[in-house]
Amino acid sequence: MAAAQGAGSSSAGPSGLPSSAPGHSSSSTAVAVWEWQDEFGRWRPYRGNVCSYIEQIIQASQQKGRRSGSGLVSSIPLGRADPTLAPYVIDIPSLTQFRQDTGTMRAVRRHVFPGDSAAGQGVMWEWQNDDGGWSPYEMNVCVFLEQAHATNHQRVDLGPLGYNYEVDFVAQVQTNKTTRFRRSVQRRLDTPYPVTTSTTPLHTGVGCSCQQCWPNSGTGPITTRYRHSMTNFPNSSTTHQVPGRTASVSSSSVGFVPYNKPALTGARSTPRLNAQSALVLAQTGSLNTALAASNGVSAQTLPVKMSKPSRVNQALAATPTEPESVVKKYLEELKGTPADEDCMICMEKLSSSSGYSDSCQSSTIRPEAVGRLRNCQHSFHMLCVLAMYSNGNKDGSLQCPSCKTIYGEKTGTQPKGKMEISTFPQSLPGHKDCGTIRIVYHISRGIQGPEHPNPGMPYTARGFPRYCYLPDNEKGRKVLELLKVAWKRRLIFTVGTSNTTGESNTVVWNEIHHKTEMDSNLSGHGYPDPNYLDNVLAELAAQGVTEDCLGQ
Repeated sequence: MAAAQGAGSSSAGPSGLPSSAPGHSSSSTAVAVWEWQDEFGRWRPYRGNVCSYIEQIIQASQQKGRRSGSGLVSSIPLGRADPTLAPYVIDIPSLTQFRQDTGTMRAVRRHVFPGDSAAGQGVMWEWQNDDGGWSPYEMNVCVFLEQAHATNHQRVDLGPLGYNYEVDFVAQVQTNKTTRFRRSVQRRLDTPYPVTTSTTPLHTGVGCSCQQCWPNSGTGPITTRYRHSMTNFPNSSTTHQVPGRTASVSSSSVGFVPYNKPALTGARSTPRLNAQSALVLAQTGSLNTALAASNGVSAQTLPVKMSKPSRVNQALAATPTEPESVVKKYLEELKGTPADEDCMICMEKLSSSSGYSDSCQSSTIRPEAVGRLRNCQHSFHMLCVLAMYSNGNKDGSLQCPSCKTIYGEKTGTQPKGKMEISTFPQSLPGHKDCGTIRIVYHISRGIQGPEHPNPGMPYTARGFPRYCYLPDNEKGRKVLELLKVAWKRRLIFTVGTSNTTGESNTVVWNEIHHKTEMDSNLSGHGYPDPNYLDNVLAELAAQGVTEDCLGQ
């Protein structure tokens, strides 16, 4: 939903509907809905066919376990259900969605709803976002709305579900009870969610405190990947929204997809940023007079320009990027009988051949070869690692699918552009003791290179230049230096499909959040936000950009 300010009215819902957050139901027929949690703390359902695939894998694993005594499957690659989800793997023990090429982790959960609910019937309720597309309500809200619709209610209050909204079925609008801002809503039929025989208590509404509602914390470099201070609790079921217009989360044109392949879209709503490729800091160190900022402040600017040839290109040229060479550089082939465990990439036993032996061929790596990463000691089929590397950026680096350890220097696919940095004395909300650092990213449209989704095709660059802000204090300056490193490594932007507009072949964010507003945090893209600097440091670390890089 576009905007909510915490829990809304505590008034009772329509007659016949629960007047508070619904809990469990005793119905015997049920459907399973898997959801992932976005950066705003909202739960987004995977599409019905993806949920069916997840359920099938788990059921097959349970049956296999009963026969052989082995444990439940540890990971599920989503690309086999939907090619657009190829970079994503669900880690079952930690209930975490892991993106293999960026290291991004998001919480996932499984909810069970009655078979006669909206989920079981394939009914989706959606609200119209600022770009004219349609974004889905959370599944518990869909169930609540469908129940009211089926019982001929003309209006329903979403306050019991923690939203400051009313929905008018006759006018087909959602109204913010505080600001009276209205949005269109619609009811749409989609693929029904899979029937389950699970004996887990059924959910008919928002998550409670039972085990299936409160997933374990994810493991890896980022344990709290929640961008904004108001949504910094992974297990919160309350959706926070601003009182007026805000940016959208996703549109129905791309379905309920966390991010579109290839692993590029970090579109975080307000599309005020994007950026470019392998830029290198200017060697001259000279200061140029900056253009006046959008707020009228004029400051001195240190340009970050692309030299020819760029250091990034030189670094890539010096790195062994032949896929077999990279795999053998970071994995040590194991001799003898491998451990009786699954390969996390293909889900086959390490003692059997790689599950990618039919689709990935190599003259130097045998299908049954097992390798162990040299630092973290995690083991995989070497052919599986080869397939994973070949499907990514092929920049000479690897990232362990299990613990997310990065081997080598990770680089991205950011197009060519310019990064400008300036300072001015005006303070940001929450940082009254210092001035402000302004970053301006410039990028122009161009032609996609071999590292992009559609080589040779044009790409667009919407909304440039993009202005971003940091507090000019010690931690803000450290973030700035790390952002310079990320810029040089082409990690801040990429070319892909915008989650905001649905446009493909365009420059989009790549998992490193920026603050694009100075004076308010209504949309979550401004200040004050006491957790932002720590969160962005964690996001940079997940890309392999840490303080250790500053001395290089």
